[in-house]
Amino acid sequence: MNLTLHVWRQPAAGAAGKFERYEARDVSPEMSFLEMLDVVNEGLIAAGQAPIAFDHDCREGICGMCGMMISGAAHGPMKMTTTCQLHMRSFKDGDELWLEPWRARAFTVVRDLVVDRSAFDRIIQAGGFVSVNTGSPQDANAIPIGKQEADEAMDAAACIGCGACVAACPNGSASLFTAAKISHLGLLPQGQPERYRRALRMVAQMDLEHFGGCTLFGECQEACPKGISIDFIARMNRDYLRAAATAREERAVGGTG
Repeated sequence: MNLTLHVWRQPAAGAAGKFERYEARDVSPEMSFLEMLDVVNEGLIAAGQAPIAFDHDCREGICGMCGMMISGAAHGPMKMTTTCQLHMRSFKDGDELWLEPWRARAFTVVRDLVVDRSAFDRIIQAGGFVSVNTGSPQDANAIPIGKQEADEAMDAAACIGCGACVAACPNGSASLFTAAKISHLGLLPQGQPERYRRALRMVAQMDLEHFGGCTLFGECQEACPKGISIDFIARMNRDYLRAAATAREERAVGGTG
């Protein structure tokens, strides 16, 4: 098949960018979307032009590196599919595709389709960990965990941090990402000691990174390649409100002592 690509080209952060038109010829329907871009880049390099920059790593839908808007849809037209798992059979001969980076205040463009997602790393650093006391730890298999809690924790842990939820959200919110990271620890016994402090710290860091507020629009859930539910946002909000109320009570008691 033959396709026309309109690709956002931007040489560096802060530089002016624009869409450039490219022709992708003789594309095999069995190619992945990133393999198609590899072929286009080979042609650009052979012609002495700069290749299109895009994020990728494992190309197996695990790492969360790949990510771009494809004709207005995060990761493309197929639900629960990362860009690297998207195959060209999802398109038709003669299609015109518009490729652009994630658009969010917290995700600055590095080059072309590559954005800086280090804000996610800082949110995790703020509270995405569990404390382990020194000495011989209890064997994890000896800690009883209900099936429902274990299943929910695994569902939340499926988040790969690709950023599609932020790009799809009209507010540029990272609430689904943050809620997944908070919940997959908060649902397990090992994550209980920091459960409420974790919610306070990670939500505070999310706000510091200039992500937008969540209005439960729901587009994040639809765009998520792992199908993570916005129910986790409700859970995060409950933990945050409880933690905030407890912190206010502690400050009030401390102020009268």
